Amino acid sequence: MGGRKVRFGILGCAGIAEKLVRAMLMLPEQVQITAVGSRSLGKAQAFAARNKLPADVKLYESYDAVLDDGEVDAVYLPLPTGLHLEWVTKAAEKGKHVLLEKPVAPTVEELDEFLAVVERNQLQFMDGTMFMHHPRTAQMQQVLRNSQVVGELREVIAVFITDLGVPTGWTSDIRGQPHLDGLGCLGDIGWYCIRLILWAYDFEMPHTVTAHSGSKLSDTGVLTVCGATFEWKDGRIGTMRTSFLGDMVMKGICAGSKGTLEIDDFVIPKKEDLASYRVKEATVWEDRSIGWGSREEVHQVKTSLPQEALMVQEFSRLVSNILDGGVPEPVWVTVARKTQILLNAVKSSIESNCNTITL
Repeated sequence: MGGRKVRFGILGCAGIAEKLVRAMLMLPEQVQITAVGSRSLGKAQAFAARNKLPADVKLYESYDAVLDDGEVDAVYLPLPTGLHLEWVTKAAEKGKHVLLEKPVAPTVEELDEFLAVVERNQLQFMDGTMFMHHPRTAQMQQVLRNSQVVGELREVIAVFITDLGVPTGWTSDIRGQPHLDGLGCLGDIGWYCIRLILWAYDFEMPHTVTAHSGSKLSDTGVLTVCGATFEWKDGRIGTMRTSFLGDMVMKGICAGSKGTLEIDDFVIPKKEDLASYRVKEATVWEDRSIGWGSREEVHQVKTSLPQEALMVQEFSRLVSNILDGGVPEPVWVTVARKTQILLNAVKSSIESNCNTITL
C-alpha cells in the first residue's frame, strides 16, 4: 500500500479496542497509533501497558484531548452507541476521519446528523463490520454472481446467536443498558445478519420488513432475542435471527435456483488465517424420497492478515488517499446507512406488535 502513514487516535479503552490495536500493530508501514484517550489517565496507561503500545504513544485523560491533537489524522471510536452522535460529530468537526464500531447509531436520524458533518468536511467514514474485508467475502460474492453455480438467488438466512448469560439487573455490560446500547442483540449482533443479507443481494433494499413474534427483553429493557423477515417485490426473501441466549451460531445460507452457498462462521472465522465456505449443487432425491444427495465442494480461503487488520488497512488506504489530495469513498456511508435503516425497521415492527413496515 502506497501513500503516507495514517496516524490514529483511539477514543476509549473498550475490550473491542484491544482487537483493533493488535490489528494496527500488524501494519507498521501503513498505521501509527499516535494517541489513546480515556476518561482517566490511569485507564489509558493500563490499556497501553496491557497492549504493549510503543512508548511514544500519547496517553490522554479525555477524548477531547485526542481530537485536539494535530498529529492525529483519524480516530477509531469503540464507544457505546449512545455516545456516537456526540463524539463522531466532535471528531468530524476537528477534521478527523472516523472508523466507527457498530451499530453506528441508535436511529437513522442520529446517523444522518453526524454523517452530514463527516461529509461536509470531506472525511472518510467506515463502520467496523470486519467480515466485509475478509478475502472469503469477495470470493463468495463471485460465486453468488455466477449464474451457473447458485443460479437465481431466492433466499438468504443469517443467524447469529451467542450466550451472554443476561443476569437479572443486567447492567454490568453496556449491552444491557438502554441509554448506552438500547438496541440490544438487534444492534450488537443482528447488525451482522442484516449486513450479510444486504451484501448477498448487492445492497438492493427490500420492500417490506416484518419482525417475528417471540422477541424477548431483559429486565433492563433491551432486546435479548429477535428475528425478522425482509421481502423484495419480486418475492426474494431474507431472514435473520439473533439472540443473547444460546450457544454460538454464526450461520449464513444463500439459497438459489441451482445451488446453495453456506457459511458456518460468517462473522468471525474459526481460524484467523483460514476460512471456508461450502457450495452445494445438483441436489436430487433418492428413490422414494428416503434420502437426498448433492454435489458439494468446500472452498478454503487463506489470508496473511486477520480480517480486522484488513479492515484497518483498507480504511487507512482510503484516508491516505485523501491526505494526498483524493476524495472520500462514499460506499461505506451508503452500506452503513442501509444497514441502519433495516435495523430500525425491525425495531419499529417489533414495537408495533410485528406489523409489516413498508420502506
